Amino acid sequence: MQQTPTSDQVADRRLDLDAPPVLELSGLRTEFQLEDGVVQAVDGVNLTIHRGETLAVVGESGCGKSVMARSILQLVDRPGKIVGGQVWVPRPPAAEVEETARRSAFFRKKRRRKIKPEVDVSDAPEGMVGMIGADPAVIRAVRGKRISMVFQEPMTSLSTVHKVGDQIIEAIQLHDPVSDEVARERAIDLLDRVGIAAPETRVDAYPFELSGGMRQRVMIAMALSCDPELLIADEPTTALDVTTQAQILELLASLRDERGMAIMLITHDLGVAAQLADSVAVMYLGNVVERGALAEIFREPRHPYTQALLRSIPKLGQGNQARLAPVRGMVPHPFARPSGCPFHDRCDFFQPGRCDTAPPPLIRDEQGHEVRCVLYEETT
Repeated sequence: MQQTPTSDQVADRRLDLDAPPVLELSGLRTEFQLEDGVVQAVDGVNLTIHRGETLAVVGESGCGKSVMARSILQLVDRPGKIVGGQVWVPRPPAAEVEETARRSAFFRKKRRRKIKPEVDVSDAPEGMVGMIGADPAVIRAVRGKRISMVFQEPMTSLSTVHKVGDQIIEAIQLHDPVSDEVARERAIDLLDRVGIAAPETRVDAYPFELSGGMRQRVMIAMALSCDPELLIADEPTTALDVTTQAQILELLASLRDERGMAIMLITHDLGVAAQLADSVAVMYLGNVVERGALAEIFREPRHPYTQALLRSIPKLGQGNQARLAPVRGMVPHPFARPSGCPFHDRCDFFQPGRCDTAPPPLIRDEQGHEVRCVLYEETT
């Protein structure tokens, strides 16, 4: 775990809000329909990520961070299902969609079918296309090309029976009609750029022959193989030692600055978020309860849950006699969500008859800081 900086140590990074968006989530809802009930894993998430931005999505385990990321790329496993909202991404060129459809049919050894026309949506952002309900060819043209993802467990995400180079080559050739020789050279170059020594040799290695840090670098190389506009990194430093964690974060930062891409960093470690992010979105029970610039979140957290998260982290200099301040209470059972504000049964500022009756409104100030809490209704 990275040491979480104090509020005065957090860099005040400036975000260009005039940059074009690379992702807009509008009321995204994903459910898991089980025999015992329905789990609302993602419950009406609204988010926008701009080109060059690094957004950290933080929260306790089980709050819906990873399910939200998989919903963006239409990779939710059954019995999960996207039941509402929309995922808006920059519209890929028609020629790119056609080429991806052709190559996908070739790789899957299936007959190519006709691409269905795009549904005209009046409220669609300019230049954007909705992923939910889109033709599979459009989704494949976006997935891996425009938006890539580094999954949480590289050992289970990589094929154990294929060489890492072959897996990178397949990702390249799915979107780019290049020869095997050219794709192999690009794979070697990618391995070199992510810091793997002797890439000419490692390109022919199997995942079990690599360390955890090297496998994570392979996953990053594969995700970057088609120069995406947005990289989703799901817990990229999990199960890595502190030194390797720092190297991976430094690598992501340098690649972001070099390529100008956006990053969605999913993590439960606020220290990791503080090192890489420009802005932070705090999730609780499937929804974003607060979002703001990194420095504002650390210096002046507004939502009671965000405040509790920051208080719960041990800090250097407290001494070994200092008591920890855990978030009180337990995360509610997924089949018994509280009414009103989902955090009200754990909140230090709970107001009966107000917090437990209706979902809190989204309050947005002049600087764009957003919070879902009734405490700020009278002050904005």
